[in-house]
Amino acid sequence: MTAASDAPIAFIDLQAQRARLGDSIDQAIARVLDHGRFIMGPEVAELEKRLAEMAGARHCVTCSSGTDSLLLVLMAWGIGPGDAVIVPAMTFASTAEVVALAGATPVFCDVLPDTFNMDPASLEGAVATARDQGLNLKAVIPVDLFGQPADYPAIRKIAGAHGLKVLADAAQSFGGTLNGKPVGSWGDATSVSFFPAKPLGCYGDGGAVLTDDADLAARMRSLRVHGQGTNKYDNVAIGLNARLDTLQAAILLAKLDIFQDEIAKRQDVAARYAEGLAGVAAAPVVVEGALSAWAQYTIRVTDRDAAQKKLNAAGVPTAVYYPVALSDQPAYAHYPRAGNGTPVSAALARDVLSLPMHPYLDAATQDRILAALKEAIAA
Repeated sequence: MTAASDAPIAFIDLQAQRARLGDSIDQAIARVLDHGRFIMGPEVAELEKRLAEMAGARHCVTCSSGTDSLLLVLMAWGIGPGDAVIVPAMTFASTAEVVALAGATPVFCDVLPDTFNMDPASLEGAVATARDQGLNLKAVIPVDLFGQPADYPAIRKIAGAHGLKVLADAAQSFGGTLNGKPVGSWGDATSVSFFPAKPLGCYGDGGAVLTDDADLAARMRSLRVHGQGTNKYDNVAIGLNARLDTLQAAILLAKLDIFQDEIAKRQDVAARYAEGLAGVAAAPVVVEGALSAWAQYTIRVTDRDAAQKKLNAAGVPTAVYYPVALSDQPAYAHYPRAGNGTPVSAALARDVLSLPMHPYLDAATQDRILAALKEAIAA
């Protein structure tokens, strides 16, 4: 029998969640199998209603992935060739990828070294870069990296001054809040991902867009079904096949029943980490007024490769989000960036390290992780 101190540590423990949910997932899937409406079944509409209510948004449009949720918004806004959209350099590829897929130009700005989120001063620099290059600047996509909402009051002020739409990339932050307002209510539109590792994840790919704009929601509902009009053979626009499967909607509905409790448990896990990291490494900074969904718990380590190897040898899984700033990736390095570049993103890419994080991480396991981390860093 494996001793508790030798038990494998899960980076994200989806099986613990599965055990807690018991038969509810199986029953949700069985209901879909029974009614047979596998595409746009009743669970999809029910999920959209519940998500909109949770986020304080008037409309929710579900779709096939977080990436498609970003792309649908840009398409519905008519963003394309000759246009530009500002994105942070410290993010997953999809944030800038959708801009390029729409035919527009991503313009990179830098992030803050403590919160890892978009730097408003660098955003201003990126606006100037776009204007200098004669680009038609249309929007900005702040990213709520690792679960903490970006500085939306500052970003919206800058966006408003320059006539820019704000598309919040909340792939990692759904369930979080800022100044008492839930994620989903800060942008002109908010993109959410239901990738399995996210705070609210399905058992495959899935996504959604939250907005108060009824016209935007209507256009996205058309675009996610090949640009349909009155029916699927009436094509009024060039669109996508981007619907959320009914089975995934059913799974998400079952998970929603425990989601708020899981967000609360994530706060407990983060607090234990912060206490245990004293004298070992700097805990992630959460700004006043913000509640992070804690999709990841990310610290900075001077000799990351060595520390990661030692942690792995001690049975502690880790991950690096992201090992190369997006503005330095081969596919994106030729795109413009704010005048002073993206040095903070490049520095973070060299030393960020994410530790195991999920609602079911118990104190004893965290003690093992912290002890191994202290030894790895000391070495």
